[in-house]
Amino acid sequence: MLISFLGSLPLGTLNIAAMQIGISEGAFVAIQFSLGSLLAEMIYVRLSLVAMDWVRKQKRIFNMLEWLTLIIVLVLAAASFYAAMNPKVDENLFLSSSLPKVILGFLMSAVSPAQIPFWFGWSSILLSKKILKPTPFYYNFYILGIGIGTLIGNCVFIFGGRLVADSMKGKGHIINWVIGFVFLITAIIQLWKMLRKKDPVQQL
Repeated sequence: MLISFLGSLPLGTLNIAAMQIGISEGAFVAIQFSLGSLLAEMIYVRLSLVAMDWVRKQKRIFNMLEWLTLIIVLVLAAASFYAAMNPKVDENLFLSSSLPKVILGFLMSAVSPAQIPFWFGWSSILLSKKILKPTPFYYNFYILGIGIGTLIGNCVFIFGGRLVADSMKGKGHIINWVIGFVFLITAIIQLWKMLRKKDPVQQL
């Protein structure tokens, strides 16, 4: 739970998206989005624990997911800039789609491969130190802790974003500009990582 919480604090696509949803549609809706995203994360971790060798070999899938993630982040940035430049639009058109937020969060998390190397590494360390034992009982509580930690980390952004938005009422365009630039910087960092490492599975 602690590893997951701390890992959720650096700016990223999912926590910024949750914050933007929280600002535009309320904390409850943003928490639904976060629940969907952490569900995908928990599934990824559970699969990686029982199929580590298979995960290592999926180079093509990793490459596809990385490019798809980059496209999604660029779309989020563009939608935020569009909302900032149009006073009549106060929501990110991508995030305010009619798709249920749980499903939107699940899909956005499912196509983001960055969490796989993160948890692959931590799981390997914890297994080697015998803190995490290879039994269903340990695995299930480990996954539960990951889900709780991610949710708490996202809540920091959701409720923190709400506080900032409440203190800047009438200046929604500024918030959209800031969020747009965060997404754009995230996309640049993502592209740089992809070009720097030709083999995404090296991160594992």
